[in-house]
Amino acid sequence: MFTGIIEEIGKIQNIKKGTKSSVLNINGNKIFEDIHVGDSIAVNGVCLTVTSFARNTFTADVMNETLSRSSLGSLKIGSFVNLERAMLANGRFGGHIVSGHIDGVGEIIKIEKDDNAIWYTIGAEDKLMKYIVEKGSIAIDGISLTVAKVDNFSFSVSIIPHTAKETILSHKSVGDIVNLENDVIGKYVDKLINFNNENNKVESNITREFLIKNGY
Repeated sequence: MFTGIIEEIGKIQNIKKGTKSSVLNINGNKIFEDIHVGDSIAVNGVCLTVTSFARNTFTADVMNETLSRSSLGSLKIGSFVNLERAMLANGRFGGHIVSGHIDGVGEIIKIEKDDNAIWYTIGAEDKLMKYIVEKGSIAIDGISLTVAKVDNFSFSVSIIPHTAKETILSHKSVGDIVNLENDVIGKYVDKLINFNNENNKVESNITREFLIKNGY
């Protein structure tokens, strides 16, 4: 589990692409103060497992499922990435509950200066937007942020200079794709509320198929 508080900006050193997968070599500094094979590290919000490391570079495998749900497939050698090690049990919980399991991607559709702050407006699909609420939490490329505005098709966050400096948001432009992870609490509540309806629908479909198959 992660908190969405980025520890440092890393850099892609090498990418080995497979048919539907890839292997990333990522350079960093701070995270190497305590890193082991098998550790979980969030890379732009995506939980990846350290498979090897040497000096200040670690390697992680990225499977097809992850590439299809996130923006990791668009990374290039030299790309900057947000890095966060898994949360320590005795650490401060400075952000919100972030699993590192990306729900989907969004597109930056507007960037505006507002005195010392910067507003980012991001468009996203309905399946993501239904969990995004004003003053709720959202992880953007692994960064724990508060939703300041929301409508049916997009939402906005306002970030302080420190966040811009310490994360890759300052490198982003309009049209760029970002990883989004919804607040897990909203997803659980939605599942509990709709659980019976979903089960009844599945059972109804199974019954219908059975009747058709047996000539009823």
